[in-house]
Amino acid sequence: MAASHEKFNNAIGSVKIPILILDNKWHRIFGKMNPTQEIKDLEKELGELIKRQGKLVNENKDLKKIKSNLMSEIVDNIDGVDSRDSDQDVDKKLNDNKRLINDVNEKLDNNEEELKDLPREIDGVNKKLMLATMDLCYERLQSNTVEIEEIAEWVKDIRVQLKKNLVRKQDKELYNAELYSYMHDIFGPVVMELFDMKYVPTIHKPPELKPSGQGGENKESDKKEETVE
Repeated sequence: MAASHEKFNNAIGSVKIPILILDNKWHRIFGKMNPTQEIKDLEKELGELIKRQGKLVNENKDLKKIKSNLMSEIVDNIDGVDSRDSDQDVDKKLNDNKRLINDVNEKLDNNEEELKDLPREIDGVNKKLMLATMDLCYERLQSNTVEIEEIAEWVKDIRVQLKKNLVRKQDKELYNAELYSYMHDIFGPVVMELFDMKYVPTIHKPPELKPSGQGGENKESDKKEETVE
């Protein structure tokens, strides 16, 4: 188990991923779920590291411009010494510029050293953020899968019940139609119309059917009965 975990960490460590907080799709992950406190903390830490990196890069650009200007002043002081300036004044300007250049160089060296470490720190925090994000996403995927399976089972049961109820509905509609037809044949249209006026508003009247007494076979039977009479 430990070997498997180590293998997983090694595989993750070799994967190159973008800076998550700079990826709009990463932010969209949290459109329908809230990030954990761990994710919020890592997001803040990663943001501060990126800001620090940008600040150092811009600071180095400014320092290099200052250094260039100081170097130019030194050259100008050497090449065009003002006759009104004493050697002491010139030496003081040169020494001041050299001191400032040394300060700038020291600051540049410190910044460059920090800039070398920042990408590794950023990548480390970014990987932690990736793992925390993946844990949360897979937790949501698993919980959604459980709900999906429950809903699918519910739909399956409902479909079975629906089929059963459709059969029951059709049976009862057929029964009503037959019953109404028999009643129409036995009691005749006049009686049925009177009872329709009383009961139809409270029952589900079957579709209009020709009573068997009005069908072809019964008509022929009626004619035979009339002939016999």
